Amino acid sequence: MNASVSKEPLDARDRPARLTVGVVGAGRVGPALAASLQLAGHRPVAVSGVSDASRRRAAALLPDVPLVEPAEVLARADLVLLTVPDDVLPTLVEGLAETGAVRPGQLLVHTSGRYGARVLDPALRAGALPLALHPAMTFTGTAVDVQRLAGCSFGVTAPEELRLAAEALVIEMGGEPEWIAEESRPLYHAALALGANHLVTLVAQSMELLAKAGVSAPDRMLGPLLGAALDNALRSGDAALTGPVARGDAGTVAAHIGELRTHAPQAVAGYVAMARTTADRALAHGLLKAELAEDLLGVLADQERRPGGPGPGETR
Repeated sequence: MNASVSKEPLDARDRPARLTVGVVGAGRVGPALAASLQLAGHRPVAVSGVSDASRRRAAALLPDVPLVEPAEVLARADLVLLTVPDDVLPTLVEGLAETGAVRPGQLLVHTSGRYGARVLDPALRAGALPLALHPAMTFTGTAVDVQRLAGCSFGVTAPEELRLAAEALVIEMGGEPEWIAEESRPLYHAALALGANHLVTLVAQSMELLAKAGVSAPDRMLGPLLGAALDNALRSGDAALTGPVARGDAGTVAAHIGELRTHAPQAVAGYVAMARTTADRALAHGLLKAELAEDLLGVLADQERRPGGPGPGETR
């Protein structure tokens, strides 16, 4: 870090307590974070958004805040939230820095889970103060998101001298700061995607299968079950594993795969992969008896060898 930037934290402490806030990328995240900062006394002054949906979100969550171009957002705001897709972020930062849009002493915050503060290096060289604040939350693009930020964990990465400023912003949004090292950001993000994004896929798939089985209200049936399973998993980890895989019921698992091949063949690969992972974890933690694991793993291995073949009990 160059000498001119190393002095910036002192300048930041001399700022007025309240900041003007801008948002570049009015997706589901940016307007919600800006609205939460507004509740803390900061003042949103500008938003940029391209699609009609992003403009509607900005209008709903940040009424009377003008929609302007990204460079104008940076010109108006002390604190700028860069809430764009991960793959867009590096190019956006480089472009803003190269065109002179970044101002010395400006707080530049991105909300990508994948990247740490290093992706903001072009802006850092222009004198900006780089912060990576990733809310570990799924967003709807509505006012409910602001409420959900209360108690939400944020993955925080920033230069050490800006750590207190980064954590203070998270606390002002109602969140809980969790420090993530720069080199750990990709693993951190993969963990969240594995748990949250794939959970949505699994639940949606489960509801579809229940509907095919004749259940009139799959969501009502799954709600208590999934709520209990999630609570048990968060409390007990692998000790919460239950079901035919953890018990070593190879025949039941084979029957499941046979039904899926008949009624939902697109679900077979996911079922087999998750069953294999569950079996490995249950075996490693002593929940699945070794003598039962052999038959179970044999069923799964057979399905892995012939992903497009007939299910158990079917003829070729």
